Amino acid sequence: RRWIPPSPTRRMNPRRSHRKNLCIFLHPVTDSSEKPTHIRFLVPKALAGYVIGKGGSTITQFQDNSGAQILLSRNQEYFPGTTCRIVVMSGTTVQVLTAFQLVLAKLHCQLQAEDGSDVELRRTRVVIPHSSCGSIIGKGGATIRSFIEDSKAGIKISPLDFELSDRLLTLSGTMEEQMRAIALILTKLTEEDDYSQQMHSPNSYRKGIFFHK
Repeated sequence: RRWIPPSPTRRMNPRRSHRKNLCIFLHPVTDSSEKPTHIRFLVPKALAGYVIGKGGSTITQFQDNSGAQILLSRNQEYFPGTTCRIVVMSGTTVQVLTAFQLVLAKLHCQLQAEDGSDVELRRTRVVIPHSSCGSIIGKGGATIRSFIEDSKAGIKISPLDFELSDRLLTLSGTMEEQMRAIALILTKLTEEDDYSQQMHSPNSYRKGIFFHK
């Protein structure tokens, strides 16, 4: 059965409605749904305004609905080599996945409105610390292959750039496939003791970047 994303503008209790929606993505991952974590991903500059909303209204509502903190790099502050702004979400695993789902649903609805057809956001790029890529890949690529088989999403890791401490993880597929993939990936990352500290570690491209909340 095709997954229908919830309305991104509807106010709801994340401990109820979203937990029910997210159970298909989290189960049977691990028991880390309440552990603190974070995720960083890219949003094209042309779509960033839809995530923020007028006067920050949309991003504030996403925070209220999910319980996660959501930060966005300021205008014209992009991930190196792209024209995409960086979104940072932090909270428990459930809160972060809820916020991620709300943003994908918002962008999905906006693309439908502009295109006039049932289009989907077919690709998402997640920022992963290079030091954490090994756990995602696994021995001989076993872990990433299992994630691809489980989620049915395409998952690719960008080549190592020695000038950056991060790499891009590209997810491709339907929204349902991307959500399952990100649930698997985030849960795996959250199991690492050092991952939660990575959000505050210095990166050359983030010097001087202020985040809009």
